[in-house]
Amino acid sequence: MGCCAWPRRTEESTVTDDLIVERGRRVLRLEHEALAETERRLGAPFAAAVRLIAASAGRVIVAGVGKSGLIGRKIAATLTSTGTPATFLHPVEGVHGDLGIVSSNDVAILISKSGNTEELLPLLEQLKRLGVRTVAITGDASSTLARHSEVSLDASVREEACPHDLAPTTSTTVALALGDALAVALLQEKGFKREDFALLHPGGALGRRLLTRVSDVMQSDDLPLLESSATMREAVVHLAKRRGIAIVTEGGHLAGVVTTGDLTRLMERTMDIWTVPVADVMTRAPKATTPDELGSAVVYQMEQSGIMAMPVVDSTGTVAGVVHLHDLMRSGTA
Repeated sequence: MGCCAWPRRTEESTVTDDLIVERGRRVLRLEHEALAETERRLGAPFAAAVRLIAASAGRVIVAGVGKSGLIGRKIAATLTSTGTPATFLHPVEGVHGDLGIVSSNDVAILISKSGNTEELLPLLEQLKRLGVRTVAITGDASSTLARHSEVSLDASVREEACPHDLAPTTSTTVALALGDALAVALLQEKGFKREDFALLHPGGALGRRLLTRVSDVMQSDDLPLLESSATMREAVVHLAKRRGIAIVTEGGHLAGVVTTGDLTRLMERTMDIWTVPVADVMTRAPKATTPDELGSAVVYQMEQSGIMAMPVVDSTGTVAGVVHLHDLMRSGTA
């Protein structure tokens, strides 16, 4: 057995499942209450931190030790992915050569529950020497870190979820949440859009969902077009060959659509469908999209409206294509 390994319980546990579940609920309850209290006291210092970072011409340096360091790495990653360039700097490495990555234009976010972490304070001193402005996330407003930072965010907690009030649990949850709050407030302050997010996440399903536009998926050749003077005989041919939709135009402009659902309803009323004008059957002013629309937005519209295909029109209202739900889903936009 290693020197730090605890022996496994050998006898059968007498603890009930209900008690184990209650222990888990206690942790969630304490962390929920701590987050609610943090939300309640959030105020002017938070706004000051957001404005300070948003106005910076450099990047954000995030630092912390131990569990606070792990939280700092996540905060730095979240900031970077939402339009605020950030990097994590380990406090010990920082005062042993890694300060070379820091410039006076940067802003530092320093995380410490006590605010007096021995490894962190020397880094604070050096950052101040370089002219770097600092934001503290700490549980002690009277600590050295809080007093010597331009802005201090209150991350204090009543107690840790650890039954011995020792292992960082509730406090790290609060610090992480404050980091998320900063990142989201900053992206809104900077006007960071979905398209900007997509540019930073080009890989995988997320990138496809945010980057794919209707023009990438739509059918633009051999379209199922009919003039408004056509009859249902012609419409049925398109419905059979063109995946259940016929687009009715007047002078090239969208006038309506006929779907298999329209055909079914017509047949319920009369068997003599062939000579019926499409203008009497079509849906006028149908839902349509544009080539530049995000594919994910069109998927949502189709699902909400219960339709399988949608005409695509250009800025003049001329039919430019048709997009099908199945093609959008195959492209990974759903």
